[in-house]
Amino acid sequence: MTAKDAETIGFYTDNAGAYTSRGQAPDRLHLEKFLARLPDGATILELGCGGGQDSEFMLAAGFDVRPTDGTPEIAKEAELRLGIPVATLLFEDIRDVAAYDGVWANACLLHVPRPSLPGIIGRIHTALKQGGVFYASFKAGEAEGRDAFGRYYNYPSKAWLEDLYRHFGWASLEIEARQGSGYDKLPTDWLHVTATKS
Repeated sequence: MTAKDAETIGFYTDNAGAYTSRGQAPDRLHLEKFLARLPDGATILELGCGGGQDSEFMLAAGFDVRPTDGTPEIAKEAELRLGIPVATLLFEDIRDVAAYDGVWANACLLHVPRPSLPGIIGRIHTALKQGGVFYASFKAGEAEGRDAFGRYYNYPSKAWLEDLYRHFGWASLEIEARQGSGYDKLPTDWLHVTATKS
């Protein structure tokens, strides 16, 4: 979440209770693949944790997780669920250097305006330790826009993401296309990106 998009932040502020209490399950498929690449007890930064279901899964698996969200109201809801502090963190405020073995950003960087995304990914790259793993998922498309709730999406294509990520010299980059859904319950094409820092 970035500070510049008041409309998207406003949606999550106004709907924090409904958004976090809808019974969303953790993304086990991608979580298990992500965690398998990390050392036991690895330190993980979660961006845009939402209701906290993914952090809960990672904590239960024995990882050292720092959950964060860009909306204070959602961070408070996740904190109640997890029983640990959940920081309010906007993507542009990431300042860590070589602090994390992994960064998990499930369905959150998709709200970053396209011109801002290189800088945010650069901050994440810097925050990772050498060999660290970065996972992010995006709703696929060809042009940025807003959904029926007024939320901004960058809607990238696979080729657009490949070109963007290439600038950071990752040791490996994998982009997987899958069909899924979201808060609106509509069929959605997703792109799941996993990058490893060299």
